Amino acid sequence: MKNKKQLLATDLDGTFVGDKDALGRLLEYFNSSPEEVALIYVTGRHLSSARALMAEEGLPLPDLLITDVGTSIYHTDGLEDINWKQDMQEDWQPGMVAEIAAAFPALERQELPDDRRVSFTVTDDIGAVDEFRKALDAEAIPHTFIFSSNRDIDILPSRAGKGNALEYVLRKYARDDVKLLIAGDSGNDRDMLSLGHPSVIVGNAQAELLEMEPCKNLFRANENCAGGIHEAWLHFYGEGRKSVG
Repeated sequence: MKNKKQLLATDLDGTFVGDKDALGRLLEYFNSSPEEVALIYVTGRHLSSARALMAEEGLPLPDLLITDVGTSIYHTDGLEDINWKQDMQEDWQPGMVAEIAAAFPALERQELPDDRRVSFTVTDDIGAVDEFRKALDAEAIPHTFIFSSNRDIDILPSRAGKGNALEYVLRKYARDDVKLLIAGDSGNDRDMLSLGHPSVIVGNAQAELLEMEPCKNLFRANENCAGGIHEAWLHFYGEGRKSVG
């Protein structure tokens, strides 16, 4: 990936995926570029779920795949970045998280293949979200708390999250002068959209992103899904535009 001068780091559901015609036009535009565009998928899905979506939608293979809301990083061949995995395991206490969550009946635990993250769906009491957050803080359990789409809670290791994972990947695998665009549509994308790199909130974004305060290099697209990515790419890097830094 170090030899590629352009890079798209994008969430999957509702961002890269969601409008097949717009995605086709975006990929055609990228394929016509004299410079190859590297791809990083940054998703809340676990690895097997992300692969299933990629196969179902016929998505191009990414250069890197960040899964489980930034707790795991994989190469195209399936090999995991071991240094990041080790960082995620430090101070991580998924058993304690689950034990505290058991006191809140409104939290329905999501079935996942491992405990890289502990995730819940809020069934009928949104107030339980803040109470759960306070309970974790009261026990001083190192974690990152993400609430998105007004229903999903992800409890991650303290150094996890899409933003931290993406920054690690950019330092380790990308060119210093890469033309980068970051794309997302929901609350678990907020931290990576706020890094200060050229970023886009696609037109169909969840309310929690539409209410974000303006920040450096953050573009709000009118078009949905891949159409919004295409719109933002032209905004930052279209003909006559200079590279943004």
